[in-house]
Amino acid sequence: MDNQKKYLSFPQKLAYGAGDFASNFFYMLVSSFVMIYLTDAIGMDPGIVGTLIMVSKCLDGVTDVIFGHLIDKTHSRMGKARPWMFYSAFPLALCMVLMFMVPANAGSGFQYAYFFVFYTAANALFYTANNISYATMSALITKNDSERVSLGSFRYIFATAAAMVVMSITVLLVGRFGGGTAGWRTVAIIYALVLIVFNSLAALVCKELPEEEMTGTKSGEAASKEAESFWTSLKTLLTNKYYLLLLAIYLLFYTSNNLASSINVYYFQYVIGNTEIMGVISMASLVMMVGLIFNPMLVRKFGMYKVNLVSYVVTTVLAAGVAAAAFAANLPLLIVLSFARSIAMAFLIGSLNALVAEVARNSFLRTGRHNEGMMFSCSSIGIKVGGGVGVAITGWILSAVGYVGTAAEQSGAVLTAIKFIFGGLPLVLTILITVCLFFLNVEKDNARLEGKAA
Repeated sequence: MDNQKKYLSFPQKLAYGAGDFASNFFYMLVSSFVMIYLTDAIGMDPGIVGTLIMVSKCLDGVTDVIFGHLIDKTHSRMGKARPWMFYSAFPLALCMVLMFMVPANAGSGFQYAYFFVFYTAANALFYTANNISYATMSALITKNDSERVSLGSFRYIFATAAAMVVMSITVLLVGRFGGGTAGWRTVAIIYALVLIVFNSLAALVCKELPEEEMTGTKSGEAASKEAESFWTSLKTLLTNKYYLLLLAIYLLFYTSNNLASSINVYYFQYVIGNTEIMGVISMASLVMMVGLIFNPMLVRKFGMYKVNLVSYVVTTVLAAGVAAAAFAANLPLLIVLSFARSIAMAFLIGSLNALVAEVARNSFLRTGRHNEGMMFSCSSIGIKVGGGVGVAITGWILSAVGYVGTAAEQSGAVLTAIKFIFGGLPLVLTILITVCLFFLNVEKDNARLEGKAA
């Protein structure tokens, strides 16, 4: 890795990271707070909301591979992925604001339909286009494997920073701007502006390499090779076992992540009794940067497979401790173990983009076709479908145990369910991720295939 040509400057890496800072102001606001906004500020039923989110995510999963295919076929002065990333941010920001403007005095049927339309448009169309194109850019702005791992670290450092900001200040800002529907609307507008500014910075600063350099062929020849049908490209994806494993990891990771993030405000409000503590817990994500800083060095020495597998075995042990602390409502232990788990998780998080690039290389070595855009659809499918599943499960369980958003206190069954969603379910999903990582040794397979080609 170290002998490969360098393509990116430090400012370009920073600019690339700014893209995830932007999108996480949308992602964290919606995944962590849309449920409590709808149940407590509007008075909607969590079970119905969860079902609508789940239906929307089923539609959402279809558009991921479609946009990935469209990116693969795009040829413009801005490149393949950059125009999709840049222009999609504007309607995405608008939909985010409209999602937090559900008419409070309208009939319940209209409220559910209104939310479903703008939630689906935001996720299935504009966030899909934005997220897949952003992820694909990491394979198009450099050919250096080490730089791709480094981009993953920058990406998740910025994503972590955005998540920490959103989780720490959202509830406080809603109260500062009057609370209720007006407070949520104002916060959504502010976050939409942040999204547009930082997304534009990333899309305009990071330049894609010429197609001739990426493919080794002239632009017209590359376009001819990419003219294959959508169904042929889809078959290529679904017959690659490493893509399916990586897709499963993304789905499990973001389902787990959103189970925790969507239940956070409920846990700290009803179990701990203080939502301001959420800001302290969110700082656990900050220490993730420790793992992200050391990740490129360890990957160069041991390879992604060993680093990711060992780190997630450790993550599983720590997740068990977090679950125990959550059920005991032991706040000091919960904070310490959450910080430690964040460090252990960081190694996989920082490698995800590079893993997708490795799987895309595996696909090329097997088929001779470039399909980076569709290959990176696994990240968008995982983020959005996994996120939707996590929020939906939260809504279904809360509804099943009798949660009432307007009640001052909740029943014992509700409190137990909140603890289980916060700590128990993420532990189960972490174990499943570790199993998937055991079988994801794509680096070894690529070395074998490249040896055959030589």
